[in-house]
Amino acid sequence: EVQLVESGGGLVQPGGSLRLSCAASGFTFRNYHFSWRRQAPGKNSEWVSTIYNDGSRSYVDSVKGRFTISRDNVKNTVYLQMNSLKSEDTALYYCVTAEHRGQGTQVTVSS
Repeated sequence: EVQLVESGGGLVQPGGSLRLSCAASGFTFRNYHFSWRRQAPGKNSEWVSTIYNDGSRSYVDSVKGRFTISRDNVKNTVYLQMNSLKSEDTALYYCVTAEHRGQGTQVTVSS
């Protein structure tokens, strides 16, 4: 069974940090590209970042310099390190491949 399970979300003050994890199972992890997407209440889903199977990365402009995506091909896990968080980063974050998505983890940035 294919699974993508996110964790690491929570409530953090503006300027704070969180690290999200996406644990994958049921397929050959190293062959896949992984993306993080987010969806805020009342808004469309937004692409945040992608890490490709060769390790290269891309980011939406609004998170460049603040977020870092990484992967561990031994632990079959993708990470999103989020620093200097802003209120506008508040959303449900979920990881996706071309074929699957997880349930998501909530990130709330508020004082």
